[in-house]
This record gives sequence, structure tokens and C-alpha cells, in this order.
Amino acid sequence: MDNDEAIISAWFTGRLPQEWFGGRHEIVLDREEITVIGTLPEPEAREDASEAEREALRDGVAQRFREETRDRRIEIAREAEHRFRRKVSWGVRIGDRTVMFTTLSVPVMTRLRQPERRVLDTLVAAGVARSRSDALAWCVRLVARRADTWLSDLRDALRHVDRVRSAGPDLVD
Repeated sequence: MDNDEAIISAWFTGRLPQEWFGGRHEIVLDREEITVIGTLPEPEAREDASEAEREALRDGVAQRFREETRDRRIEIAREAEHRFRRKVSWGVRIGDRTVMFTTLSVPVMTRLRQPERRVLDTLVAAGVARSRSDALAWCVRLVARRADTWLSDLRDALRHVDRVRSAGPDLVD
């Protein structure tokens, strides 16, 4: 965890009401956004409940939490956005399911050569995506799912590089 992440995580730990989440919350950062994902307890379903009923129960719990905490979440988000200069998004985890309430969609400029554009155009033509932008987002999600361990290792390596860099000598002209 880098210093920014540690400071932001500590701030949210101190600021979030303790009764909101059954477990610890998770903070996910990038340059534009802070995502707060809290864990809610798995609701008790009837013993003979179908998986669809269990999913509906989880959705109901997530929606209730969203509605009951809306004003406080907005207040906390405004404070954090002012303090850390990043937008705040919210979600909850119930069991193995994550429900996001808000997310930030950020345009990203990229330059692609014809072979890469043809991949995106094929996804659009096949109806997998509505546009090249949607197709590119689909590709990124696919890579994230398929290469999760590798990306995690890469993020760990980058954190190590940041620690080593911050421990290095200060160069002054």
C-alpha cells in the first residue's frame, strides 16, 4: 500500500460509521477515483430458497443499505472529494457478489493501429458492443478477469518500486 492509499484508507476508516459494514471496507484507488466497497452480512434466506430468491434477497439488502445511507454517503463523499481531489464511488459486497451504487466513467484517449481497430469493429458488428468505446471497455474487462493474478503481481511489484524509490536519495540541483 503506497502512502496516498494508506492515508485515504485511514481517513475513511475514521470517517465511516462503524455500524455500516459487518467486515472491513475496501478502498480501491486510481488517479481520478476513490471506490469504497463495504461488506454487508449475508442475509438469512429460507432453507429451501432458490438461488434466484437468494440473489433477490441480496439485491434487496443492497438497495436498503443504499437508500438508508444515501445522505451520509453524499456528505462523506463531498468531504473526501474536497480533501483528496478525487471523485468517490460506493458499493457493497454481500457474499461473493459486489453491487456498485455509483461509478465514475472517465474518457481515455488511445491510439490504435488498424489491426486493433478491426478487433473493436468486429465486436461492434457482432453486437457484443455498441461502439468502439464499449468494445475497448469489454476487452479491458476480459483481460482483467483472465489475467487477474498477473495484474495483482504487477501491482505488488509497482508498490515495491514506489517504496524503493521513496527510500532513495533526494537529488537537489
